[in-house]
Amino acid sequence: MTQSFDGKVALVTGGASGIGRVAAQAFAREGASVLVSDRETEGCRETVRLITEAGGKASFVKTDVTRSSEVKAMIAEAQRAYGKLDFALNNAGIDGARARTADYPEDIWAQVLDVNLTGVFLCMKYEIPLMLQNGGGVIINMSSVAGVTGFVAHSAYTASKHGVIGLTKTAALEYAKAGIRVNAICPCYTRTPMVERLVSVEPNLAERLKSRIPLGRLGTPEEIAAAAIYLCSDAGSFINGHSLLMDGGIMAE
Repeated sequence: MTQSFDGKVALVTGGASGIGRVAAQAFAREGASVLVSDRETEGCRETVRLITEAGGKASFVKTDVTRSSEVKAMIAEAQRAYGKLDFALNNAGIDGARARTADYPEDIWAQVLDVNLTGVFLCMKYEIPLMLQNGGGVIINMSSVAGVTGFVAHSAYTASKHGVIGLTKTAALEYAKAGIRVNAICPCYTRTPMVERLVSVEPNLAERLKSRIPLGRLGTPEEIAAAAIYLCSDAGSFINGHSLLMDGGIMAE
């Protein structure tokens, strides 16, 4: 425990596994109290267990970020349990179907936009007022390298992640003078349960993904979590409205 976030409170959505779990652990190691949120209750419990067994402080609340009433209740729980909110990592997301645009299922399109974009909007809608009560805070929205380029056969995911970047920039401008910084992180292929599921059904997929990345490897949840910690820290205090590419050099080509 470095205690650099001692006395701070962090919220992590999508915290039942993957980047969300690792980020929640990272916030706790820095001394923050962490509210872990996800639709998956058992995964949340495991994240909280890992944090508390390591000496950190955490609790969880089951939340579907597409439901305004549940997001509102999540923020109310942050206020009830910890009295404030300093950091929020809006990480909950899904990948959707793999189909070209003309063949993309309309119901899956709506689902992906609902979780990945509307979910981020709803989280910020209720996070911001609580942060304003405390004089400021930092919000990080999880976008993707697909938020800055095209992604064949993933039209809904790509559209949602582009939308997250636009939403991030708008909120960053709106609340900068009130002491709230809003940034986005844009990972490429990262070793998360989502990617592992794809790799499990396509044995050669991992190598194909690596071949697209100039660094020659996939990213790790720990690297994404470290970036989130930096953006929330005093060292990142002049960064606002930024979309941090963590793509191993893909967009440099």
